[in-house]
Amino acid sequence: MSNKNLEISVAEKLVALYSLQVADSKIDEIKILRGELPLELEDLEDEITGFKTRYKKFQEEVKDLEKSIKNYHTSIEESNVLIKRYKEQQLKVRNNREYDSLSKEIEYQTLEIELSEKRIKKFTSESTEKTKEVKEIKALLSDRKKEFELKTSQLSSIVEDTKKEEKILLKKSVELETLIEERLLKAYKRIRGNARNGLAVVPVERDACGGCFNKIPPQRQLDIASRRKIIVCEYCGRILVDKQMKEEI
Repeated sequence: MSNKNLEISVAEKLVALYSLQVADSKIDEIKILRGELPLELEDLEDEITGFKTRYKKFQEEVKDLEKSIKNYHTSIEESNVLIKRYKEQQLKVRNNREYDSLSKEIEYQTLEIELSEKRIKKFTSESTEKTKEVKEIKALLSDRKKEFELKTSQLSSIVEDTKKEEKILLKKSVELETLIEERLLKAYKRIRGNARNGLAVVPVERDACGGCFNKIPPQRQLDIASRRKIIVCEYCGRILVDKQMKEEI
């Protein structure tokens, strides 16, 4: 391979890298335009799921409490029937032993009634509190659903406005990646992933690195401008291109 072909090859790599950076940066801008909406929607979905679970759980607890209250009312009715029967039997007993035995049964059923009444009171209070919580959760769930619908609409509007441009840019990004050798592409993605602003390839601007803004020596600037080899910033590790390339792409 001649030196000329080698120079063209490296120059083409640099153009492809910087073109990829420009495309990826524009995609980043579109994502920033969407803001935190996708994350907010995820959080809202989780919150809605949580509220639905709690709503269902509390509803089931209210039903269980109401069932228990009904059972205790039935128990009281049964105890009252037994007490009436035992009192009627007391009038027909033949001795004190039978009378005392029936008295103990009456006393036991009376205690059962008192215990049932206490539990009815307790469960009624719990049911009232749970029913209140069910209403509160239902209201919160409704609010979150409305918020979710609003934010979904906002995101859809933004996506609709930008999807055509994003589709073109994504296609361009994929095409440019095929022009770059795997080792260099991995390096680009690694640097880009570590950079706060996603910039892996930057032009020299005002004699400084366009990423970290540290000064670039004149001789090194000449080497960058020659486009004969891949040169990285010794301070931040970003790939450097000459400022003219910014105007060319």
